[in-house]
Amino acid sequence: MPNLIMIYFGQLLLKSQRLKETFITTCLEGVPSLFLGSQLRSWLYQLILNKVSRSTYIQEGVELLGCHSISLGNSVSLFKGVRVDARGLGNAVVLDDNTSLQRGVDIRALNQTRIHVGNYSFIGPYTCLAGPGDIEIGNHCSIASHCGIFANDHKFDDPTRGPNDQGLTRQGIVIEQECWIGHGVSILDGVRVGKGSVVGAGSVILRDIPPMSVAVGIPARVIKKRGN
Repeated sequence: MPNLIMIYFGQLLLKSQRLKETFITTCLEGVPSLFLGSQLRSWLYQLILNKVSRSTYIQEGVELLGCHSISLGNSVSLFKGVRVDARGLGNAVVLDDNTSLQRGVDIRALNQTRIHVGNYSFIGPYTCLAGPGDIEIGNHCSIASHCGIFANDHKFDDPTRGPNDQGLTRQGIVIEQECWIGHGVSILDGVRVGKGSVVGAGSVILRDIPPMSVAVGIPARVIKKRGN
């Protein structure tokens, strides 16, 4: 009986959080930044986000879901069309100080997923970061527009069943600090991109890239070391 009571009150608390989140985001989402909308959002979102600074800049048209699992550091910038979905069990989306998410960036956590973007990192327009594997992006990284960072893959070993019926991998992706990822790059599950590496536009990364490398192609391969 005590367990049932705890579950009941837990559900009530979750519902109240969702109602508060929905009310605040619906009221403020469309307020233009020109009319102090960003200041209002950074102030009132302190009531629903796990962490947010008053120096955070949030434009109108930003959609935040699962706000209690989202943490925004100092001077984070979220531009129009950004969507962060942290709904689910045990998720955490953490954007460190001075991170910038440009227009249309889409972040999707599923369950037990941690997505972390380090200090002074830049995520270009219409880039997608998706779990359920963890995604770690280091400090001072630049990721160009229309990239896909997918910490998941369909299992398809059983030929008697379709890929949609065999579950997903969740090995995770790590992009170490000071990397530059060019336009339209796809990074697939289980990959580590080493510190200071550069990945050419349109590449598909299927395996680890050593530090200080320049990699291009489908699949991406290292063509030289930086400084050589």
